[in-house]
Amino acid sequence: MTQQDRQRIAAGIADGLTYAEIARRLGRPTSTISREIQRNGGPGGYRPQRAQQATDRRARRGTPAPPRAAGASGGGAEEGMLIEMAVRAGLPRMTARVHLDLLQSEDGRRTAAELTRRLKVSPASVSVSVNYLVRHGYVRRERDPQQRRDVYVIDDEAWYRSVVISARQTLDSARAALASAEATGPDDPVGRRMARTGLFLERVSVDLLESADRWRGLLE
Repeated sequence: MTQQDRQRIAAGIADGLTYAEIARRLGRPTSTISREIQRNGGPGGYRPQRAQQATDRRARRGTPAPPRAAGASGGGAEEGMLIEMAVRAGLPRMTARVHLDLLQSEDGRRTAAELTRRLKVSPASVSVSVNYLVRHGYVRRERDPQQRRDVYVIDDEAWYRSVVISARQTLDSARAALASAEATGPDDPVGRRMARTGLFLERVSVDLLESADRWRGLLE
């Protein structure tokens, strides 16, 4: 991101534009604009010159951790809390670390080698983690034809894809339960239990899919 981009972001904030509108005018993902603003003072404290200087410092150090915001306890503590929340939600710890590092990247892109170097872990650990994230829709894999390497990307659609994949998996389980109930028969206690379970999971997953489609525009 250039100094001119950052000046246009500041102008957009001053004009009361949404992150999505600023992103559209710059031709960049909304997630990139959101990360840029949040890691550099938030909408009330964003200053383009200061943001550029912070980016230059991170590039020289090779550590793109965001500067501490006013009143915060420190980037390390915040990152640790985010990782713990992700682990409690069901993500493996190493996968949560990889996911957070991608979220905090300037353009939402990292190679496996970059993740390995930044997180100081083995290539095998990164491979397992990114495969999990790709499989569950959190990130997507792109191929860099010039460097002949994979690039892992997290974008505005990541959360939508993740919700849809999870809901469809639940819907498959619901339909399997309903099929089992039908095969067992409505007079069998197991059949009745499976029917109730299948119907509940089916309704919840269908509602979730419809809700994801309804609110998808918030990610644009």
